Amino acid sequence: MSSSPARSNPVILDGTATAKTIRAEVAHRAAVLKTQHGVTVGLAAVLAGDNPASVTYVAMKRRACARAGIHSVSREFPSDATQQQVMDAVRELNADPNIHGILVQHPLPSGMDEYAILAAVAPEKDVDGIGRGSLGDLVKGEAAFVACTPAGMVELLDRYELPIEGKHAVVIGRSVILGKPMALLLLNRNATVTVCHSKTRNLADITRQADILVAAVGRPEMITGDMLKPGAVVLDAGYNRVPGRDHDVGDCDFASCARVASAITPVPGGVGPMTIALLLANTVKAAESSVRRSTTTGAL
Repeated sequence: MSSSPARSNPVILDGTATAKTIRAEVAHRAAVLKTQHGVTVGLAAVLAGDNPASVTYVAMKRRACARAGIHSVSREFPSDATQQQVMDAVRELNADPNIHGILVQHPLPSGMDEYAILAAVAPEKDVDGIGRGSLGDLVKGEAAFVACTPAGMVELLDRYELPIEGKHAVVIGRSVILGKPMALLLLNRNATVTVCHSKTRNLADITRQADILVAAVGRPEMITGDMLKPGAVVLDAGYNRVPGRDHDVGDCDFASCARVASAITPVPGGVGPMTIALLLANTVKAAESSVRRSTTTGAL
C-alpha cells in the first residue's frame, strides 16, 4: 500500500494552552459570582474504591478547582462500600445548596450499578454530563451539560476555528462517556458522522474518508498516517501506557499521522487538559444557572 501524500507543519491543537485560557475564564466567572452574588462555586466528587487512576484524577481536579476559585469537596468510600452508601451520599449532595456540581468518579467497584448511581445525580448538578437525563437531552440537542472529554474536543475545534458543519466525521469508539456523546455532538453541529468500533470491517477504508477523525478506542497507536485522508483533522483521545516507553501514547501514531493531517492533538497535552477545563466550566455554568433560578424565585 502506498503511503498518503505528506503534508508539512500541521497545526498542533494545543490543549494545554487552550485549557489554561478556559481556566482563566472560569476563574473570572467564579469571582463574579462571589463578588456580585455572594456565591462560592462548589464541586463535589464521589469516589468509591482505590483505583489509582481515579484517586490521581480526583486530586488533579481538586487542585484545578483551587486555582479557579471553586470550592471542592470529596466523599470517599472503600471498595467494600455498599451501593446504598454511595447513593445516600449523592442524594445528600443533591440537597446541598452550596454544591453546584457533582462528579461520580468512574469506574466504580464491581458489583455497583454505575448507571443507577449516575442517574441519581440531580440533572442540574450533572456537570460530568453522563447521567441518563443529560445523555437523553444530548440526543435531542438540548443538553445543559455534555461529557467533558467530548465537549473539550469540540471546544478545541471551535477555538482553532476548524469547521464542523458539512464535514464527514469518523468516531472510533462507542463508549457512553466518549464515543457516543462525541458522535452526537458532531451530529448536532451538522457533521455527517460515522461511528466505528471493534466489530467494524475494513476500518482503514472508512477512516480515509474522514475530514475529522476522532480516535477514542484505547489501543496504543492503532491509527497510522496511511489510514488518514490528506488534510484530515485528528483528535486523539487515547492515553495509553506502553511498557518500555518513557511517556504515554495516544490511539494515533503521532509521527506518521502528523505527516498527513492538517491539524492534530498531541498526547500528552492535547485532549487531556481540556477534560478538566470543561468540568470546571460546566460547574460554573451550573452555579450561574442556580443563581438565575434563585433570583427568579426571590431566594437570593
